[in-house]
Amino acid sequence: MSLPLLDWSRFTGGDKAGFVADLGRAARDPGFFLLTNHGIDDALIAQVFDEAGAFGALPPEGKEGWAISTNPHNRGWAWLGSERLDDTTGQIDQKEAFNIGFDLAPDDPRVLNGEPFRGVNLWPTLPGFKPVMLAYFDAVHRLGMAMMRAVALDLGLPEDRFDAELDEPLATLRLLSYPAETGEEGAIGAGAHTDYGALTFLLTDGTPGLQVRPRGRDWIDAPEVPGAFIVNIGDCLMRWTNDVYVSTPHRVLPPPRPRRSVAFFLDPNPEAVIAALPGTGPAKYAEVSGAEYLRSRLEATYG
Repeated sequence: MSLPLLDWSRFTGGDKAGFVADLGRAARDPGFFLLTNHGIDDALIAQVFDEAGAFGALPPEGKEGWAISTNPHNRGWAWLGSERLDDTTGQIDQKEAFNIGFDLAPDDPRVLNGEPFRGVNLWPTLPGFKPVMLAYFDAVHRLGMAMMRAVALDLGLPEDRFDAELDEPLATLRLLSYPAETGEEGAIGAGAHTDYGALTFLLTDGTPGLQVRPRGRDWIDAPEVPGAFIVNIGDCLMRWTNDVYVSTPHRVLPPPRPRRSVAFFLDPNPEAVIAALPGTGPAKYAEVSGAEYLRSRLEATYG
């Protein structure tokens, strides 16, 4: 196994301290790990992939009404070739995505006031899409908050340290699809990048393509363990921990066949202050709010 394998049932069962110690080692290096026995229902996961496939099968002109460009809140459809994750090479990503955020009603004061990233979700007219995605979003959000309790313990902080900063997060559920490789020289599925938020929870359909580059090593293929999440540390958590944790570059190569994945990015609440946590030494970064940091990263991605 090229990445650590962690069993979540140890944290929820009788070996919390052992799990926290293993999590701390994985978060410091390589910044990626696999998580088994996470408690998310297999049937729900299968429904998510089915609904994502149903949306993906629509023709491009059938998706334009839900385009991410129609709103400033990072929600909706990102078409093939609309993103550039590697801002050093200028490579254009060969993937499509659909973004779903923390769900708010149209009459929510935050929506009416136009607060950053506090818009309504865009829902395709597919009968099962909305309920399935909301159920999955809520399930992984709960898992992410619980995982951040393990993070707090590893850092010597009160277990509930992050609860109030993640309860209404700038989290994004992304449904991703990559066309099969065409042989085009220099093509990339998703350019080399680090994630923006605190934790990322990724599931794939088993098709290879994801590669990780831990510190001091070359690119390695991310292993696939059926039913396990691939979890990684994002830049926001690296910044929060004052570089105690590491956010590791990764990329997706053009896959040998069409590839589908589902990623949940746990970003903090918009008003959360991201500053060096106690015990992590002199601050290496200026304080920034969750919303300000997310905006800066998205502007780089979409140019």
